[in-house]
Amino acid sequence: MSQLSRLRIPLHLRNAGLVAALCFSTSAYAAEPGAVAQIPASKPAHPSAAEADYPTQVLFGDVHLHTGLSADAGGSGTRLLPSDAYRFARGEQVTSNSAQPVQMNSPYDFLAVTDHTDGMGAIKDILEGAPHIMADPYGRELNTAFNKGGKTARAATVDMIARFSQGNISAALNYQPGNAAYRDTWESIVDAAEEYNDPGNFTTLIGFEWTSLVKGNNLHRVVLMRDGALRAKQIEPPTTMPPVGSPNPRSLWRWMDAWETKTGGQVLAIPHNGNLSNGWMFPLVDNFDQDNPLDESYLKNRARWEPLVEVTQMKGDGEAHPLLSPEDSFADFETWDMGNLDISEAKTAAMLSGEYARSALQRGLLLEAMSGINPYQFGMIGSTDSHTSLSTSTEDGFFGKMAPKEPRPGRAFGLEKTNEELKIYRPNWRSSASGLTAVWAHANTREAIFDAMQRKEVYATTGSRISVRFFGGFAFTEEDLLGKKPAAVGYSKGVPMGGDLTGTADGESPSFLVAAMKDPEGGNLDRIQIVKGWLDSAGVTRETVYDVVWSQPESRTRNKAGLIPPVGNTVDSKTASWTNNIGSVALSTVWHDPDFDPNVSAFYYARVIEIPTPRWTTYDAVRFDQPIPESAPASVQDRAYTSPIWYTPRAKSAH
Repeated sequence: MSQLSRLRIPLHLRNAGLVAALCFSTSAYAAEPGAVAQIPASKPAHPSAAEADYPTQVLFGDVHLHTGLSADAGGSGTRLLPSDAYRFARGEQVTSNSAQPVQMNSPYDFLAVTDHTDGMGAIKDILEGAPHIMADPYGRELNTAFNKGGKTARAATVDMIARFSQGNISAALNYQPGNAAYRDTWESIVDAAEEYNDPGNFTTLIGFEWTSLVKGNNLHRVVLMRDGALRAKQIEPPTTMPPVGSPNPRSLWRWMDAWETKTGGQVLAIPHNGNLSNGWMFPLVDNFDQDNPLDESYLKNRARWEPLVEVTQMKGDGEAHPLLSPEDSFADFETWDMGNLDISEAKTAAMLSGEYARSALQRGLLLEAMSGINPYQFGMIGSTDSHTSLSTSTEDGFFGKMAPKEPRPGRAFGLEKTNEELKIYRPNWRSSASGLTAVWAHANTREAIFDAMQRKEVYATTGSRISVRFFGGFAFTEEDLLGKKPAAVGYSKGVPMGGDLTGTADGESPSFLVAAMKDPEGGNLDRIQIVKGWLDSAGVTRETVYDVVWSQPESRTRNKAGLIPPVGNTVDSKTASWTNNIGSVALSTVWHDPDFDPNVSAFYYARVIEIPTPRWTTYDAVRFDQPIPESAPASVQDRAYTSPIWYTPRAKSAH
């Protein structure tokens, strides 16, 4: 077998019949591809089905990707640029940073290149040895290390990140807006997005990553624009390093407000997966003034500017943690809980509730009860955060986070980062092959994708292209699943993921319609769960995970504890293979909350779980004839997390 065929990225062939079936029928392969309509992006956020005017396309892509223009990526050996990232994402063959030919089996629908703004433009000057870089001792050190490559470059990159994390970066590397190299680099990023944007076929979103690090605590935000170059070039992106920038998110929100005011465009921010923030990502008090609660300005601006949160990516999964959700048997998935970004501080149990999406959603209800504002009423997306210019999210095609971790023998072994003093060791195998953003959109355009994100009609996957619909209302019945257009019923009788439900006068219990189909090339579906979180009458946050529909229901019945037995595991770790003779191609149901209290605010989201399939470390073991690293799981159960639907009691909504 040739190297190309061995390493070609099978990112799952799209099957338009499957997508159309989920839009219009509960039967797999039941609809014709031509049934998927193109509807203008300027329609209402949640149009009624009576107008036949609702989003019918599920689009998959990545909105968090770095190229060689990011200092940490370029320093560690990434030489591919935004144009390479777009060519790869739309299906072209490219040569990787390690000189391996690589190509997707199926292209993405959209991509955003989001290079770091701090140090933007510096990597080119470092590599080329610009005079002011060579005049600085640390600049000369990086020039030598980065050009040497390999382990030397990687070690220098880790050191550079650590210095930046602690606010100790050299002034010579502190590029800020107004610097000629900074502006040239930003304009080159925008120009590449313009060149490859192909509305209706492949969409490029213009964006960047605002890289706030406070003593190693990760507060990064990806910022995305709805508009094109004309507006994007009017103001340069902000940084986080003084004297010009600030790591406080308030400064980012001020910049966003100023950008929209000047340009007339629209912009949103997506907080980075919070598990490296050591409790700072979803605070209850002001991180920058911890003696005081969050004020009204913070609460309103966070709710306004940050409608989404990244819950899964290569640095682990951030939906739930087993210590926060001990009764959730699926909570311990690709968990990173050793410390913050540069592992300068160890993780404690008290930090976890400020890091994970489910607990943040609960904190939002608590803050809303105290202030009337919910700053954490967010939708959920996934992305890769790859630093290779190659967005790869499937286990069998994982190309690593940094260029030195592109496929090669032994890449899963050894340690990525260590802190001997704190006895923290982060092994290479812990990197996750995750994730993707899915949007239900009217069309494959910047405007339609951005609008779907604003209304939170989006969901996260850990790499698979699972198709999911999720609706909430007060009148869904099992008969609604029998027709050919459950989506039409969903919009006519309720609200989609990301929507709000207000209690009825008689306190009627809400019902939820959920339907999912497997990735055409992935594992079958194990089950669909609905996760509920609420604030009880005593002001205590609660949660429950309900199994609402599952495969093989005749043989898999609830045990005495009310739990559904595991679906089984067909993974053969010796061959990195599995069989789809367990699980289901599609699952759907209408579910009523059996524990509903009409006087209690709550949120609900769906979690779709696949059957076990081989992890990337298992594929590597077979490909390179090596063992699976000790403690690394041989299989994973990929999944999707929908954006929540929020319930507000009638009495509260009247205020």
